[in-house]
Amino acid sequence: MRSMLFVPGDSPRKFEKASEGKADALIIDLEDSVVTDRKPEARGLTLAMLKGRPGSHQLYVRVNALDTGMTLTDLAAVIPGKPDGIVLPKSQGGDDVRQVATWLEALEAASGIAVGATRIVCVATETASSIFGLGSYKGCSPRLAGLMWGAEDLSASLGATEKAAGGVFHSPYRLARDLCLMAAAAAEVAPIDTVYTDIDNLAGLEQETRAARRDGFSAKALIHPKHVEIVNAAFDPTDAERIWAEKVIAAFASNPNSGTLRLDGQMIDKPHLRAAKKILGQS
Repeated sequence: MRSMLFVPGDSPRKFEKASEGKADALIIDLEDSVVTDRKPEARGLTLAMLKGRPGSHQLYVRVNALDTGMTLTDLAAVIPGKPDGIVLPKSQGGDDVRQVATWLEALEAASGIAVGATRIVCVATETASSIFGLGSYKGCSPRLAGLMWGAEDLSASLGATEKAAGGVFHSPYRLARDLCLMAAAAAEVAPIDTVYTDIDNLAGLEQETRAARRDGFSAKALIHPKHVEIVNAAFDPTDAERIWAEKVIAAFASNPNSGTLRLDGQMIDKPHLRAAKKILGQS
């Protein structure tokens, strides 16, 4: 999964348009893109979108944060539509995942869905306090599928006047980004890069996405359909990377008892093999 496109939960028209695109996943949003008065209607519309499933996209639903008191109501409304996963905003750590997992278990059973089928992706850096919970995600639940970092709400939590300059995040946001990446790696789940908000700056989007892939992120969240193909292309391995990965895998297949090998004048070991398999989408 490379691209996760947000779609407002109260707009079937935008959902239909997004479904015609090539995003790997659509996140139907019940949180920020839906005003409070429209949330009940949005829950019903979201359920209809889930049941319609017009394409092969994975479908996630971003519910409202636990501190709003609306999370369980959101989950009860949408789980009968069998979403592939839930996006939990403003998550504070592993305990939040366990709470949502407990609710999901009951709702799946009530809806005749295999218990454990619904994954959880957490937006894990939206408050100052959430940064200190990043180490608690490891082992919290087999449902946890990814950690996404976010800058917009974090800015409000910090009381900052600016997040970035010249296309480069200021240090508090780079810290949140890097810690989220490391927390995801420690928990062995997907690290997901934050949305790019300069809608028409496609060159900047590509640069940011390539930097995310370089550092280890495996996907990026998006807020505009025209960003999808740029992000997908940036996360796809280059021909040179594919050739290198195939050579590494072949070398270890020919020498299964070796921990280190010489390839094209360079020493390679098992971390290189893991990297090669990741490039080719192998486990």
